[in-house]
Amino acid sequence: MASEASGAPVGAPASAPAPAATPAPAGGNRQPTTAAAAASPTATATAPAPASSGSQLTPVQLKAKAKAEKAARRAQVKETRDVAALAAPVPPAGGAASDAKGGAKGKGKQQDGTQGTGAQAQGRPAHPHRPSMSGRRPSILVVEKDVRSGIPECFSHVPMAKRMPASQAHKDVHPAVLAVGQEMATFAIRDSIARLEATLLAFKKVIESYETPKGNSLSRHFVPHALNPQIEYLTECRPMCFSMGNAIRLLKAKVNKFDIDTPEDEAKEGLLGAIDVFIKERVMLAEFVIARNAAAIIKDGEHVLTYGRHRLVEKTLLQASEDGKTFEVSIVDDPYDGGGRELAKALRHAGIRVFYSPNLGGLNAIAHRATNALLGAEAIFANGSLQAPAGTADVAMAVSAQLKKVIALCETINFDRERISVDALTYNEVDPERNTAESFRLLFDNTRDKYISGVVTEFETGSGLSPAQSILALLRKQEDPTIA
Repeated sequence: MASEASGAPVGAPASAPAPAATPAPAGGNRQPTTAAAAASPTATATAPAPASSGSQLTPVQLKAKAKAEKAARRAQVKETRDVAALAAPVPPAGGAASDAKGGAKGKGKQQDGTQGTGAQAQGRPAHPHRPSMSGRRPSILVVEKDVRSGIPECFSHVPMAKRMPASQAHKDVHPAVLAVGQEMATFAIRDSIARLEATLLAFKKVIESYETPKGNSLSRHFVPHALNPQIEYLTECRPMCFSMGNAIRLLKAKVNKFDIDTPEDEAKEGLLGAIDVFIKERVMLAEFVIARNAAAIIKDGEHVLTYGRHRLVEKTLLQASEDGKTFEVSIVDDPYDGGGRELAKALRHAGIRVFYSPNLGGLNAIAHRATNALLGAEAIFANGSLQAPAGTADVAMAVSAQLKKVIALCETINFDRERISVDALTYNEVDPERNTAESFRLLFDNTRDKYISGVVTEFETGSGLSPAQSILALLRKQEDPTIA
């Protein structure tokens, strides 16, 4: 009888696990299994055989063992599904991924690698897997490419501009700042002064929309909670240039000067007015004065050499032509930028004779023909070193070797009074457009002060030139005009 074959009373509950049926004697018929075993084929297949000693596992132990085996099967199915996703990035709808998912959740999955559904176990026909009702494909494992993989370890400290999604920006970043950051990251705004102007104009919109929370004052709340998130976002998009850093320090100093009881409207008007004055005096007026002072250095019949395209050099050459001077210009272009072509067109349109070289090839011959060189600067360090677009140092050294003047043009807002530089490895940027797995390019180089004959700034001097090492004295004179 069934009770004799199973070793359990006839009235035992159907949910209680039972050991596997023992084989019938030779030549005899196999005894039928109990009702509980017939109702649960999985439990029958996975139930442990009785121990040789005759002892059996308790129901609690059997339940714990079944749960452990079920967890192991789920882990195995998940591992198989991950391997399949890597091997086949875009599987067909309802394919292997659906099988794995169904196998993980289906109660009718067999041991020993055989698979079946509950419908098959109960005799119903199995239906093929159907695609998702949402029409979505299974998720694909995307491996993000490391954009700095081609940069050696010794250059790992050099930053690089990158496009930062707006969704990753701080919630307090103003939309105007978001737009400026994207333009900087894509190099739609390249020049340092253009980046400075765009930043200050965006900060004006931040100030206009700012409202001091109740119980706070603008002088204590604005910088850490409103201004700093904008600065951090812009820095993430592209490292700040020297003029931006100097302007931000001045703006913060202006905010800190406000009294805690200063009305919000009065403080905001003071900040907006200070930004407007700064742009007019340190940017617009500085460009005009530098172009006028540098144009006075150019003499009739001279042959001026320049590198690439810099707005101060362009304004200087056009101003000298408007003053009625006749001279020639040789342009050695940056082969990766190509801005020298646009400068050649502008000068040619103004009636200036131009010689154009698309790269640094033949630089020594061009330097021998020139009488002096005009170079635009990105920044000047405290020790007089000049930071400028990559290739500027080659032109400066070639002209200096011919014992001819090398004149740098730079606004004082681009001076750095705190840092010095002796190479191009400390303060620089990686060109994101020229960064590959095999090579990379730095945007700037460093020209030592011994190759610079003088610097033209917006300050009046007797000869029109200031030594590159005198930038600290110029800054002190700017802060205190009474200094002789």
